[in-house]
Amino acid sequence: MGLFTKDIKTMNDLFVHQLQDIYYAERQLVKALPKMADKATDAQLKQGFMTHLDETKVHVQRLEQVFEMHGAAVKAVDCPAIDGIIEEADEVAGEVDDKLVLDAALINAAQAVEHYEITRYGTLVSWAKLLGRADCASVLAKTLAEEKNADSKLTKLAESRVNLQAAE
Repeated sequence: MGLFTKDIKTMNDLFVHQLQDIYYAERQLVKALPKMADKATDAQLKQGFMTHLDETKVHVQRLEQVFEMHGAAVKAVDCPAIDGIIEEADEVAGEVDDKLVLDAALINAAQAVEHYEITRYGTLVSWAKLLGRADCASVLAKTLAEEKNADSKLTKLAESRVNLQAAE
């Protein structure tokens, strides 16, 4: 089911489709984050990726909870956007020899993921409220707050140390 197809007829259909999209994305990130942690050389960045992996596993569980609360089947649909972000991160990481520059590149890739997730969760929270599903909105808002926090931590790490070391 493509985003702009006849399969989406109602706001509810759109909401469920976006749940399926972010569900796919979160499951892909559960696979990608350990690889990013393995490539990172900065200890705080490595730990940050592993901490966010644990959070991401909870995000998957929350999405399953929202599907159930909303009466929709738990299902993922391919998300070319997240696939592209992860693929780009893999390519860039493979091209960087300097480990300090690699850490900066990994933060950049991680923030691209966070910004995608923030966009999706922000929209889902809004749509859940519109559909009268404050219960779903509340669960999704928890994840949105965690994604914003992860992005903020990445920014602080990049600006306080990693980018400076990479530029030396």
